[in-house]
Amino acid sequence: MASLVGVYAASHGPLLVREWRAVPAPEKERLTAAFHTLGRHLSAARPDVLIEISPDHWVNFFLDNLPAVCIGVGERHDGPPEPFLEAFPHRVIDGHAPFALHLARTALREGFEPSLSHRLKLDHGFCIPLWRMALERLPRIVPIVVNSIEPPLPSIERCLAWGELLRRAIGSYEDPLRVAVLGTGGLSHSIGEPTMGTIDEDFDRECIRLFSAGEPARLAEVLEDRLPRTGNGAAEVRNWAVAHGAAGHRGFELVDYLPVPQVIVGCAFAEWRF
Repeated sequence: MASLVGVYAASHGPLLVREWRAVPAPEKERLTAAFHTLGRHLSAARPDVLIEISPDHWVNFFLDNLPAVCIGVGERHDGPPEPFLEAFPHRVIDGHAPFALHLARTALREGFEPSLSHRLKLDHGFCIPLWRMALERLPRIVPIVVNSIEPPLPSIERCLAWGELLRRAIGSYEDPLRVAVLGTGGLSHSIGEPTMGTIDEDFDRECIRLFSAGEPARLAEVLEDRLPRTGNGAAEVRNWAVAHGAAGHRGFELVDYLPVPQVIVGCAFAEWRF
């Protein structure tokens, strides 16, 4: 039987690469330390497969074809197409088709209706955390795209349910895989809005408190109320909610949180308790 060996979350803002030189040294040191902490913990968990949850930033999908959830079920996926990630060391990223198809079949059997892709392009949302964590060995990646770009968006409650589904699918897979989960994105940021560049620290700290407490009903209630009133990038917290469900709604340990104006993101990093 497969086993869940770790659940993690990390921010993925593109300016963490594009504007890295502009980040002041103290913040740069903390960001590097937080990514490396997650990388060490993930490596120590020795996953064969990493389920990674991120939005698609108009790389695979657009308004003419915009799934709420898409599972990458292929044996291989393409590395990031963004020019600022041309130094990313993996142009092709191995998937795990048997496990990904098991996940898709489990979802369909249980009343979920994901889209499927046999070859996704994994953009900065997937690849920046993988790169910045300085992993010695990249696990096979099963990517899951959750729409947090263009409304209507999946509810927080549904994202938690997706996480619960991941947990069940891992537990019902017959081969002895070691599986980890990584939710990426957030916390608060605003893109292409009049408030662009604003970091809502109050929202971020409330998010962290709610995830730490682990109460799914309260988490869903508060986030559904608060998300429409903060920057649009905060919608990516849905990926954290999927991870939270996969962790069985246990609270998490915050690795670090720091608002970084140079990357216009409230940057946060966490690991769920087991």
